[in-house]
Amino acid sequence: MSNPSRLAPPVSQDVESSGFGIYVHWPFCLSKCPYCDFNSHVATAIDDADWRAAYRTELDHFARDTGGREVTSVFFGGGTPSLMEPATVGAVLDRIRAHWRLPDGAEITLEANPGAVDAGRFAGFRAAGVNRLSIGIQALDEAALKFLGRRHDQGEALRAVDLALEHFDRVSFDLIYARPGQTVDAWEAELARALAMGTKHMSLYQLTIEDSTPFAGAYRRGEFVLPNDDQAADQFAVTRSLCAAAGLPAYEVSNHAAPGEESRHNLLYWQGAEWLGVGPGAHGRLLKNGSVRALRQVRAPTRWLEAVAARGHGTEEETPVAPEDHETELVMMGLRLDRGISAERFARQAGRPLDQALDPYGLRTLIEFGMVEWRDGYLRATEAGMPILNAVIARLLG
Repeated sequence: MSNPSRLAPPVSQDVESSGFGIYVHWPFCLSKCPYCDFNSHVATAIDDADWRAAYRTELDHFARDTGGREVTSVFFGGGTPSLMEPATVGAVLDRIRAHWRLPDGAEITLEANPGAVDAGRFAGFRAAGVNRLSIGIQALDEAALKFLGRRHDQGEALRAVDLALEHFDRVSFDLIYARPGQTVDAWEAELARALAMGTKHMSLYQLTIEDSTPFAGAYRRGEFVLPNDDQAADQFAVTRSLCAAAGLPAYEVSNHAAPGEESRHNLLYWQGAEWLGVGPGAHGRLLKNGSVRALRQVRAPTRWLEAVAARGHGTEEETPVAPEDHETELVMMGLRLDRGISAERFARQAGRPLDQALDPYGLRTLIEFGMVEWRDGYLRATEAGMPILNAVIARLLG
């Protein structure tokens, strides 16, 4: 058991190496889901050639500062990137290879939806260089799929996963739980069906109501009611228990994987590493002259295209991240990981020990109450602390 009076961690000899990733944002969907607050837009006509050229131009721009580095992961997110032509995906990857070192083992992920248009392109994406597919299923229940505004049904979802497994060694899919009227038993049965589908990674999210979405207004008007905190906590516990028993333990609050199948790209975010963000509204984090810089691209698709055409990039904002804000990001993101925050890595990134960045009374109290613990050089949330992680983080940061 951890000693509550000891705030300084032991030194770990197992510190993850820093990676460097590239995120490519495709902003278009066939329809907008009512829970979604991502930068996604419905478009009926898209000129892939224009987008292909713009992505390559923006990559050329970023290569002036970062070219020659080894890229550990590429992530095509959205929106619905599986609406891209496979030739566009291939062109983007070719331009990345032209400027950076992209080893054969690099993780290249593309997000997809289960519809026939998307599934028909899986072979093309694999040939273009994608080696990991992330499918947005969201539910294995017909009524829930309609409620969530999804265009596919259960049958299409199951066929999409089967087809993906034929083309990709690494497949993940998303589900949303803690939905209106959903009981613990119903979620347990749905999750058991999902685990039987044979993928080695799943992202399992509790339904949250985001501002400026159709669900936000409907929720305020009382058109639906979410499970209460106790019911949601029970579903969270079932999620972790069933996934662990199936060989996909949680490695992050909402992500579960077989050992070695974790999303390497998302680990860059959670561990405070560097990445480029390319495309409308994409964010990035780069280390320049000893300072962490936050980059944000123009959000509106048309305006981003115009900016890239006019000046070679769509960067709307590039600002230094204050040291205290950087520390806050490292704590907030790192504690999402089941393993927690590496004290050695934090000290290297922040320039001072982890325990000095935390509220000492809050840290001591949370250790005494069994909400966090030191383990092998990591500060981590315990099984009791993980369901109330936001409160835990707030207390640690004072």
